Amino acid sequence: MQLDENTIRSVVAQVLAEVGPMPPGAAQAEKAHHGSHGIFGNASDAVAAARRAFEQLRERPMEDRKRIIDIIRKISIENCEELGLMEMRETGIGRPEHKIEKLRTLGELSPGTEFLQTKAFSGDHGLAIIERAPFGVIAAITPVTHSLPTITGNAVSMIAGGNAVVVNPHPSGRLVAAEGVRRFNEAIAREVGIDNLICVIAEPTLESASELFGHRDVALICVTGGPAVGRAALNSGKRAIVAGPGNPPVVVDETADLDNAARCIIQGASYDNNLLCIAEKEVFVVDSVFDKMMAAMRRAGAVELNQSQIAKLTSVAIAQAGDDNHDVAAKDYIGKDASVLAAAAGVKVPEECELVFGETDEHHPFVSVEQMMPFVPFVRARDVDHAIAMAKEYEHGFRHTAIIHSRNVHNMTKMGKELDTTLYVKNGPCMAALGLGGEGYLSFSIAGPTGEGVTTPDTFTRERRCSMIDELRVV
Repeated sequence: MQLDENTIRSVVAQVLAEVGPMPPGAAQAEKAHHGSHGIFGNASDAVAAARRAFEQLRERPMEDRKRIIDIIRKISIENCEELGLMEMRETGIGRPEHKIEKLRTLGELSPGTEFLQTKAFSGDHGLAIIERAPFGVIAAITPVTHSLPTITGNAVSMIAGGNAVVVNPHPSGRLVAAEGVRRFNEAIAREVGIDNLICVIAEPTLESASELFGHRDVALICVTGGPAVGRAALNSGKRAIVAGPGNPPVVVDETADLDNAARCIIQGASYDNNLLCIAEKEVFVVDSVFDKMMAAMRRAGAVELNQSQIAKLTSVAIAQAGDDNHDVAAKDYIGKDASVLAAAAGVKVPEECELVFGETDEHHPFVSVEQMMPFVPFVRARDVDHAIAMAKEYEHGFRHTAIIHSRNVHNMTKMGKELDTTLYVKNGPCMAALGLGGEGYLSFSIAGPTGEGVTTPDTFTRERRCSMIDELRVV
């Protein structure tokens, strides 16, 4: 699943060199508001088309669902470089090699129809079968951090469950969203004969999202994004699956393999320049091994910033918002390379540097804010109990993701119970929890607030029970 070094170098060189307009396909997709292959100018037309597609799909056998999701997977894999670079060019955040890799791995690891399991109960009073049925048309909101990848993963799971989907993408990722959706639908229509199973609003707005939430033919809402849009979905009066924000803490105790911990923190926190909602955002290290941990980070290739350099970076990378002037990540630095952050701190680092880090106290804004930048603050803890307590506080009760590096099973158990997160990783990088280096499967919608967890086709179905009374039990 990893790209070879020559491909990575060529990809990076291409993106750095090409600052021109988006490829023609994306511009064509944006203008194609006539309803062909999933591109629509308004929510009402998109929902109507998706409803027609859903009605066609529910008349088809399960084998056709498998064919459709295989088409999406194939396009995601075969077009990963072109579409990944398109997303990098449009959004300007993250790392090009990881944009490519996300699309490829979604094509390889997204869960399909095999997740839909039938249950059966039999007894003296007959037989009951419980099966998974589609909702119909699902409205989805997707983030700029993973525009087409989120659409791709959701589309596979939602269609595997028998649904159609209308997407209101983040405006800053709308072009690649439209182009990806156009390619998916064009191939599905050609090979299976159903168009518009995945629809996208070409010019997404808050108003179009609101219209989707209130549309009578939308049966389910799936939101991947921040707290505001999540609250809007939950207040819609409809069933909502909400993948909300995270601020994943890392605890390193005195028993940890520090060199492994350093490698894992760098791998997870630097992936796509820390845009992953599951990525390591702040690290709490037991004081007795703190200095050794910092040395391990340096050995692993991260660059340490001193106090004055961290202060200089903070002055530009953390902004204030709202009536209460609360701290937020500065938009100009979200998802930028470590070298850009270092330059803002007055430090020159090699272009290949993936992560900068440094010591802060627990009250520093880089600890409390989900910053989505490849700078990680390290905080001293008196002992593991203190580290876990701080991790719990600065995870903010999102119950999203937490990570520990330890050889002490008791400490692992204690932290797992205390933080109660959807994903809990021991002795690995964050992405291992999604099957990337660990066991499991991949999805970019992790529903913590509403409790569904890492979404699958089963998530986007409803339970139906069929009972035969006093008959058909043949034993």
